[in-house]
Amino acid sequence: MTDQPATAPTLPRYGEASLADLASSLLASLGVGGPNPLGLPPASRACLLIVDGLGWELLRDHPAAAPFLSELATAGRPLTAGFPATTVTSLSSLGTGRPPGQHGMFGYQVAVPGHDRLLNALRWDRRVDPMGWQPGSTIFERATEAGVAAFRVAPGAFRGTGLSVAVMRGADYRVADSLGALVAQSATALKESDRALVMAYYGKLDSTGHSCGCTSDAWRYQLGHVDKLAEQLASALPQGTVLHVTADHGMVDVSPQDRIDVDAIPELREGVALLGGEPRARHVYAEPGAAADVLAAWREILGARAWVASRDEAIGAGWFGEVAERLKARIGDVIAAPAGPWAIVAGRTEPHESALVGMHGSLTTADQLVPHLVLAET
Repeated sequence: MTDQPATAPTLPRYGEASLADLASSLLASLGVGGPNPLGLPPASRACLLIVDGLGWELLRDHPAAAPFLSELATAGRPLTAGFPATTVTSLSSLGTGRPPGQHGMFGYQVAVPGHDRLLNALRWDRRVDPMGWQPGSTIFERATEAGVAAFRVAPGAFRGTGLSVAVMRGADYRVADSLGALVAQSATALKESDRALVMAYYGKLDSTGHSCGCTSDAWRYQLGHVDKLAEQLASALPQGTVLHVTADHGMVDVSPQDRIDVDAIPELREGVALLGGEPRARHVYAEPGAAADVLAAWREILGARAWVASRDEAIGAGWFGEVAERLKARIGDVIAAPAGPWAIVAGRTEPHESALVGMHGSLTTADQLVPHLVLAET
């Protein structure tokens, strides 16, 4: 199979309308300074609700399940997540205000340069120093330096993890292990200061999509809980607070027949030292001298089912934004992003990830587009 994808990838709009731009614009609206590409007006308090997995297209397709959010969406707009469109990368963009090429969090699993192993950024690795891996400042550090109180409201299990330290350090962490606690903790934190930034995170919609599918009744019912969460949060915020709602990525359901199993196709393993990323955003690390052959094989076999690029091609096309030289080795020698509802799984070596129903990460509109909804309280 040698055909190329019929459609062009949806490239992230770094510097214009991406999650990194939302973060930097939030800081600017609070008077911290820096770029404000979204043109957000001044505010004394801001609350950013991140709903993991709430893609723009998914929200648009379920107005009855989410009437409050759908009403906000009539005046809202889509942003691009960034590549890969996955939690690690997107939370890093939101936590630092920088695109992937600058914060270096290139996905779920990436190579540790100079070592024959992958770093799983959700589980982390004690041998890797989070602050050394991502030494740049976070938006929370910059906010507190400017006199803005900064809070993160999220489940207690995420407190002190490698990812949290790498890209969310500097926030006053408030534990919220339920919907009610998330509303209460966010509202309380905002009332503690005249100038404040709260980033609240809810992850159950994403996990429901992974296990049941984003076209399932379970996902639709879960969206209803998210809608009530946003409505309650809006009503609990103190005067002068602007509520922003966004997501880290969208999602697509992948049927069993649309899964390309690398572990079952020897040609896709030939010359590959490490297989990173995830099923809809693969980093392929070649053995020394084998990069060209791996690129040719992956292009030949995947054909029109994926955008397949070398590291230099992906960087040149702007998939990651401008990439710092020291970070390039973390990116695969070959990058593969499914161009439709396909997935590149590894059934034997990644049994859990390969069995998910809903997946994300690629450069389709379903993966990339996320909502930016705004409600200003006076």
